[in-house]
Amino acid sequence: MSDLVVLHDTPESKHGRRPEDRSVEDRIRLGVAVVDKPQGPTSHQVSAWVRDMFGVPRAGHSGTLDPRVTGVLPVALADATRGLEAVLEGDKEYVGVMQLHQDVDERRIRSMIARFVGEIYQIPPVRSAVKREQRARHVYAFEAFEVDGRNVLFRVRCESGTYIRTLCADVGEALGVGANMVDLRRTRTASFAESDALPLNAFRDALEYRKEGDEGPLIRVLRPQESLLAHLPRIIVKDTAVDALSHGAHLAVPGVAKLDPHVRRGQVVGVFTAKGEAVLFGKAALTSDEIVIAKSGVAVETSRVLMEPGTYPKLWK
Repeated sequence: MSDLVVLHDTPESKHGRRPEDRSVEDRIRLGVAVVDKPQGPTSHQVSAWVRDMFGVPRAGHSGTLDPRVTGVLPVALADATRGLEAVLEGDKEYVGVMQLHQDVDERRIRSMIARFVGEIYQIPPVRSAVKREQRARHVYAFEAFEVDGRNVLFRVRCESGTYIRTLCADVGEALGVGANMVDLRRTRTASFAESDALPLNAFRDALEYRKEGDEGPLIRVLRPQESLLAHLPRIIVKDTAVDALSHGAHLAVPGVAKLDPHVRRGQVVGVFTAKGEAVLFGKAALTSDEIVIAKSGVAVETSRVLMEPGTYPKLWK
């Protein structure tokens, strides 16, 4: 938080609670299980297993992975599911294997893959969960690690909602030989890295330790809901603004205490208390520079409230 622009000093508050100081019950209610999804089950099935394991009324995942695809699958528990939509603002990274249908010179393969970096247009595959119409997606990086005959080991970093199976087919079509994806692993989703992901039995074991009176393992395997917003520009608000925001109000300029110096208009930002609790996420109505010099007006238009009303006292009219 040292790189934030300070507009107003925010002394230690007697209200609220730092995410790391929450009770175990609240850590579960506002928790995120970063699962290393195995091959076989659907993402929905994995979320259901996690839900039942923790005994919460609901759980949801961010970014569906096909049954055959493995890797990083953040699963939000109970009230933390309200923050899942924010994860879609982050990019994703995959490592996979593409198989060409005919022999192609390696230099030509690498050259063609490089041409898919930037804005591309895709039609979702037939089995996708969204409407099949052409849409633009951004590929930030796409490279071949290794070419072994017709098999190409690749890494791709792309915008959320990019279909890698379709991307492989499009590369094959552009080469004039055809191609299909034969293996894929997601290595990062927004700020959740492969090193953060745990197998399902790690969560099951942690819950067993809790039954025996040891809550340490459970505390270690769960991430707070604030991690769902970790990739977003950050705005810290005064305590006096928190309750109004938790009732759905937009963030006004006078309520801003600190902010990321690189906020752009229309960008999705995370709004937090001085103790690091997530209050909401929404779209910036002003840039950082405009917020710094403005005396009034809306700084952030609320998209989704994450904090329960009444967590902070009503200090607004």
